[in-house]
Amino acid sequence: MRLFRNVIAAVAALGLISCAAAQDRVAERPVAGRSQAQIFAASANPLAVETGLAVLRRGGSAVDAAVAMQAILSLVEPQSSGIGGGAFMTYYDAASRKVTVYDGREIAPAGVSEGMFLDANGKALPFGQAVLSGRATGVPGAVRMLSVAHQDHGKLAWRDLFGDAERTAREGFIISPRLGRFIGSSFPQNAAPDVRAYFSNPDGSLKKAGDRLTNPAYAAFVHHLAEDGVNALYAGPTAERIVERTHAAPLGGSMTLADLAAYRPVKREALCGRYRVYLVCTPPPPASGVGLLQLLAILERTDIAARGPQDPQAWFLFAEASRIMYADRDQYVGDPAFVSVPVAGMLDPAYVAGRAKLIGSDAAPAPLAGTPAGAPVAALDKTYEPMGTSHIIVVDAEGNAVSMTTTVESIFGSGRMVDGFFLNNQMTDFSMQPRDSRGRLVANAPAPGKRPRSSMIPSILLDREGRFAGAFGSAGGNAILPYVAKSMVAAIDWNLPVQDAIALPNLVARGGAFNGEVTKFSPELLQALAQRGIRLQPGQGEDSGIQGVMIRPGGHFDGGYDPRREGRAIAETVR
Repeated sequence: MRLFRNVIAAVAALGLISCAAAQDRVAERPVAGRSQAQIFAASANPLAVETGLAVLRRGGSAVDAAVAMQAILSLVEPQSSGIGGGAFMTYYDAASRKVTVYDGREIAPAGVSEGMFLDANGKALPFGQAVLSGRATGVPGAVRMLSVAHQDHGKLAWRDLFGDAERTAREGFIISPRLGRFIGSSFPQNAAPDVRAYFSNPDGSLKKAGDRLTNPAYAAFVHHLAEDGVNALYAGPTAERIVERTHAAPLGGSMTLADLAAYRPVKREALCGRYRVYLVCTPPPPASGVGLLQLLAILERTDIAARGPQDPQAWFLFAEASRIMYADRDQYVGDPAFVSVPVAGMLDPAYVAGRAKLIGSDAAPAPLAGTPAGAPVAALDKTYEPMGTSHIIVVDAEGNAVSMTTTVESIFGSGRMVDGFFLNNQMTDFSMQPRDSRGRLVANAPAPGKRPRSSMIPSILLDREGRFAGAFGSAGGNAILPYVAKSMVAAIDWNLPVQDAIALPNLVARGGAFNGEVTKFSPELLQALAQRGIRLQPGQGEDSGIQGVMIRPGGHFDGGYDPRREGRAIAETVR
């Protein structure tokens, strides 16, 4: 900790601000009367929101609610997240005004090699083949991370947080239109035996939206998890079944019971930087918070705030800044336990100013990574991150807040199921081609015990006094960064209600590709962008899952959920 604070002191002059240091300087804020308080929950599924609110109404903490919400999301939104996956949680403690990141990212089993996804000729396997393999699953981290966070910040007993998930699994739930759409889709996982068996009727036909789905195996498992704690997943019969399932063909993996027993989450200092009047706190590597902060810092050096959502120049600036950010993020971000990530260099004001000058009057060729201070020599990254994932936000009656992004990676993870939940395919978040033609290692290459790079950026905003001011996060694979940044720009710079900010069209510019929700932009705006060299094309990654909230003047919650999904964002007053 002392070493970290020394590093923070050194880089603070460069504009990179320690959350702890910033909050240590604030004056105490009078505690509001306890006769009533506000609570808030947002998620991509209304059943999860109601579960979270029910926990908060019982006096539970934000972390308590997050545990319960993850348990039910694993059941009702299995295409996106689950207890067989991983998560990052950014936590705000109202009493100390400190922000902590709980890193529950999956890790590579001890038996993996850097060439785990290469064929006999040294070429990367097709994604559809890799994702269905036993090698695709990393040691799941979400459950143990939630357990550690609960030990630190829980108020209700662990065993009392799984009742809704157990009951809903046993009694069944109505398949939502979104889940029904994925059941009937053509992703590689839909052909997996476990996926077909789970979603099939007795006559062999597939279930659809409006049908009732029960999951007695999951009900039994979460009962076990509630009573016996995290060892229900990381040891014993369920762990044995996870190992067995990942060792099965095709391309069986190397996970062992020792890998599962050894998993530990990491508590990290949040990475924080100023944007306008706010301190934005977000996860450091292996997550992509440094990319979000760099993107916001580049945009702050433009006149985007003076524009608005109908101005094509605003979207042009956003697109070009995104491409510059991705060039650096893709090149340098990886697991800091294995590679040197030049975080301070990427956020150095002089370096950011130089990168911002690359934005001209027309779209430039695909930008190359810059050379920030401390940058190592690294090969060009070729990681493929498909859409997936889910995000939740919770604020409890004491003002503590959780912003958590959680995932099994792509649709239904690896397509392999154990005890009613899907296993992740997070190992495909590594660069499947680990070295370039010159033999140089990619920063995000596989290695035993390594965490794959993540695009997840569950973020919390603080005001000048260090008080909670908002939270944002999203699903969407590598498109998460522009989803979140767009929403922040719209809510902060353009002062849109958070719901309207989230609903604005998505534009994802990375390398030479400009993807977006083409039908949601006006023809005039699309034409103006084309005149600037940006010709938007529909892309697979625009199915975002943004949740957000801002504390507006008067202290009221201005919350929103992504209308592209089925979620809710609800604030209540409790006594």
